[in-house]
Amino acid sequence: MLLEIKDIHVHYGKIAALKGISVEVNEGEIVTLIGANGAGKTTTLKTISGLRGLTSGSIVFDGQDISKMPGHKRVMAGLGQAPEGRGIFPGMTVHDNLLMGAYTRSGDFGAELAEAYELFPRLAERRNQAAGTMSGGEQQMLAIGRALMAKPKVLLLDEPSMGLAPLLVQQIFDIIEEINRRGVTVLLVEQNAQQALKLAHRAYVLETGRVVKSAPAAQLLDDPDVQAAYLGGGLGHDAPAPGPAAAEPPAGEA
Repeated sequence: MLLEIKDIHVHYGKIAALKGISVEVNEGEIVTLIGANGAGKTTTLKTISGLRGLTSGSIVFDGQDISKMPGHKRVMAGLGQAPEGRGIFPGMTVHDNLLMGAYTRSGDFGAELAEAYELFPRLAERRNQAAGTMSGGEQQMLAIGRALMAKPKVLLLDEPSMGLAPLLVQQIFDIIEEINRRGVTVLLVEQNAQQALKLAHRAYVLETGRVVKSAPAAQLLDDPDVQAAYLGGGLGHDAPAPGPAAAEPPAGEA
């Protein structure tokens, strides 16, 4: 087991955002978390990466309990994240944004830069361009490329398809599959449930801060409840929540 989230509870003040979530990610897998807005998906990733503190429960990564480890040390241990909203540095060049992804490392980054530019040829074409002047799809590529510069064992991806045209969505998912093929384990949060379930090996369905289903992704694609709640209309972006909205801050918390 490469990453194990055990019965984690997270609060925003007195409001419970996560209510006992447990998730397992094996080495070499793509695992996806799906659910409506407010289900707790983004909070789960933020807690894994150290941006949110635990109320209770534990996170074990590569055999080590990292529940109280500072976020930057989690990056050094092998957790990388491309956050929701991309979080690129708009005034810096593409090249410098990529270098920021390697801030915890020392030595030569030539091989990692070459791989990032190979995976994302568009970034190579724009390496000297200010990141803030690029399209949303290009910024998403940059966010993923920057996360890969840390040479993560597990890559946390938060809503990589958000706001992208369908053609770009497919391109991003193809790249995620290639990254996984090259040996990086992926934990994916995604509202585009259909695409996520087609890509992933296993999946968890979150509702109001709890895991309500977990199964091989292909099995959930055929699950009538999942189809009704998340796959109606094709891509699931506008699917209504099957239960009441989760009690967590609406801004940026999915």
